[in-house]
Amino acid sequence: MNVAAATTNRDNTGMTSIPPNPHANAQLAQFREILGPAHVLTGADAAPFCTDWRRAYTGEALAVLRPASTEEVSRCVALCAEHGLAIVPQSGNTSLVGGSVPLSQTNKRPEVVISLSRMQRIRELDALNDTMTVEAGCVLQTLQEAADAADRLFPLSLAAEGSCQIGGNLSTNAGGVGVLRYGNTRDLCLGLEVVLPDGQIWHGLKGLRKNNTGYDLKHLFIGAEGTLGIITAAVMKLFPKPSASVTAWIALESPQAAVELLAALRARMGDRLTAFELISRVCLTSVMAFRPGTPDPLSQPYHWYVLAEATDGGTQEALMARTESALSECIDAGLIHDVALASSTAQAQALWNIRETIPEAQFSNVKHDISVPISCIGQLVDEGMDVLRQAFPSCVGYIFGHIGDGNLHYNIGMPSTEETQALIARRAEVNAVLYAVVEKLNGSISAEHGLGQLKREEIQHHKSALELTLMKQIKAALDPNARMNPGKVL
Repeated sequence: MNVAAATTNRDNTGMTSIPPNPHANAQLAQFREILGPAHVLTGADAAPFCTDWRRAYTGEALAVLRPASTEEVSRCVALCAEHGLAIVPQSGNTSLVGGSVPLSQTNKRPEVVISLSRMQRIRELDALNDTMTVEAGCVLQTLQEAADAADRLFPLSLAAEGSCQIGGNLSTNAGGVGVLRYGNTRDLCLGLEVVLPDGQIWHGLKGLRKNNTGYDLKHLFIGAEGTLGIITAAVMKLFPKPSASVTAWIALESPQAAVELLAALRARMGDRLTAFELISRVCLTSVMAFRPGTPDPLSQPYHWYVLAEATDGGTQEALMARTESALSECIDAGLIHDVALASSTAQAQALWNIRETIPEAQFSNVKHDISVPISCIGQLVDEGMDVLRQAFPSCVGYIFGHIGDGNLHYNIGMPSTEETQALIARRAEVNAVLYAVVEKLNGSISAEHGLGQLKREEIQHHKSALELTLMKQIKAALDPNARMNPGKVL
């Protein structure tokens, strides 16, 4: 019997529900034969895997399966196909859009979570080829440390790097602070190993920078949020390890001034400019309140700041001199009000701690992860806040993000906790107001977090009918029974 086709009935709340799965015990026994009893979690043991990091989404799963190899993933997926079970692939479960947890509807078919967290091996580090072959459960920070030990750099860096895993980074095409120089996760990947919805394994782990042999299949799975298959391993690019680094905290007039400063510094610094983060005074104030003892980097407050980082392969003195010269020219041009240069690694880390604490410091509000052409950043901030304040007087913009690649986290709250909670209840209205500005500027409603459950319906209003049709055709071709991460993206 196909449990996905089971007859439904009405529960005592009047909602349609799927009756208990009569084959659940037998199915669990088969999974235990593959993985061992300790790695088939149910009940309270499975619960942490069924709630997302923000506690915004909680679902139910028949079990959480924890395979230790690609072969075990393949056998579990094939068994799920045999029994008609839906699959939620999960790496670090740090999704911000509900993409890594099962659904909560009572009328859904049974789902299992396949957690890749036991697949933590670095299979190969080829320093001469500047590549590292890693399994999907490797924590991002582990990759960074392994590269560093080999005198190389793995440049993907984001606030959750101590807990997020590379499989999830690939599945969401994560961005982070180094995109300006090194690109998104997609740009850092040369090859993939993927378990397909029927259990077959695609062995695409090639460390090639040139491979012009037809469709580049890896790009179907990167950014697909587990809806087309399960990424189990990847070949990632490495880079020469910088020998010099300079971090600057810069005060300026406006986001538009920040865009002009970015152009000016890139003209003077070239690819040495690695990161360029916009931070509002509201965000800095929130961090200082959330984490007492956080110093204000400058002697007086300003409305807007940029946290910039330059790296190079020369001496620290040479890079510092070049950076100081570039910043001095920008001060003379009127682009900068004030600047503080970190004089030690500890000072640089303290500045980056401010940036990395921002998401925690304003955890509860209406969050947006949007992008526009870099040249439109100033217009996005100004017009967005104008229309939002017309619709929601007294609203506060907690605006920060990766201005170097046009991606802002444009979060909206209110002066008090009670008012903010009321605003969150009107999230759809807030979204409609801001997304209209994004649409006008030819932007995107999701820059680096993906769609998941949060934006699954909203994206229908922002992609053309042809785009949606093509996406659905790809989904149907690879996952005809729609078992892979159902209810996400589409």
